[in-house]
Amino acid sequence: MRVLAALSGGVDSAVAAARAVDAGHDVVGVHMALSRTRDQFRTGSRGCCSIEDAGDARRAADVLGIPYYVWDLSERFEDTVVADFLSEYEAGRTPNPCVRCNEHIKFAALLDKAVALGFDAVCTGHYARVEVGDDGTRELHRARDAAKDQSYVLAVMGPERLARSLFPLGDVASKDETRAEAAARGLSVSAKPDSYDICFVADGDTQGFLRDRLGSREGEIVDTSGEVVGRHDGAYAYTVGQRKGLALGRPAPDGRPRYVLSVEPVRNRVVVGSVEELAVGTVEADRAVWFDVLGPAPFACEVQVRAHGAPVPAVATATPEGTVRVDVDASAGLRGVAPGQSLVVYDGTRVLGQATVTETRRPGSAPGGVVASSSAPVPEAETAASSRVAATAPDASLGTAAAGVHR
Repeated sequence: MRVLAALSGGVDSAVAAARAVDAGHDVVGVHMALSRTRDQFRTGSRGCCSIEDAGDARRAADVLGIPYYVWDLSERFEDTVVADFLSEYEAGRTPNPCVRCNEHIKFAALLDKAVALGFDAVCTGHYARVEVGDDGTRELHRARDAAKDQSYVLAVMGPERLARSLFPLGDVASKDETRAEAAARGLSVSAKPDSYDICFVADGDTQGFLRDRLGSREGEIVDTSGEVVGRHDGAYAYTVGQRKGLALGRPAPDGRPRYVLSVEPVRNRVVVGSVEELAVGTVEADRAVWFDVLGPAPFACEVQVRAHGAPVPAVATATPEGTVRVDVDASAGLRGVAPGQSLVVYDGTRVLGQATVTETRRPGSAPGGVVASSSAPVPEAETAASSRVAATAPDASLGTAAAGVHR
């Protein structure tokens, strides 16, 4: 096959390209130039998306003996990934720019251009597996190394894109194995650190980036009774489940920590409460993308709402309109799910599909017992697989936006 290998400048994509060469494919390397935003170039060796990373990608291609090109997708990146990041936060939702990038850059702009140029597939360094089902269709599965699995951020691509995608690292036992292989092949990126941050946010300061782009908008932080307990400089900078960074002038009566329960962009208000009030029993989501045809009957599954979160048992019900309701097992202890996050549905290791969270309800509550819901309409999808999603880090902030590792 003619294969276009996406070379980010990191170790994963370099080894993936090398394996594609070993498999006998006619491989061409390409680096996507995403470094240019409207106000600056990104510099520094980060593992993804900087000028120095383009140099690392070129050196990897030289070692592998494959042609190498740079494609400037910076304008598309700014107009989709960055613009979506800003508009979603402004609307009170929590986006994941890495999923957005997979949806509109890696497996859209890049893949479409590759097909137009006569390539059969695109190869990336993502950790996920592709298997052929009993009916001959290609299925997306979790990677062998659960710690590196990236099927969550790939679920948005859908079956048509999957059919033209190669993930040579899906069966790797560990990242150490990838690095050892890179060193053995003479690839200079063998010890290069992973990039965990959001590539277009300098120094990982998401709130600062949002304030620079959206401006300062002072407003109230209130508890569930409506009492003002603090002030903020912009409701858009907060996400459901967040604990860190809350400027609360009044402690809770019980002295316990408060968490963000909801963000109200129209009122420019942030509502806080106890960790127990973040409990989720039901998740409503829309704009579903499925890898298989599902009937209307409820089905048992596992769902994952964070890139590195644990899957939880659930019962899902899909509709022909592209919505899905998920009732989570009461013992799962699911908390802090924000509108805008991606809900990925699994059957064992197999990805069944994904949808975008619009609303959550507490365990045992009827419709109306809302923990969090979208406060603004979600834009129409630009493609059938379009999604506005988020990954949240399970530290002191249950809902802090986090980027996945760039490949």
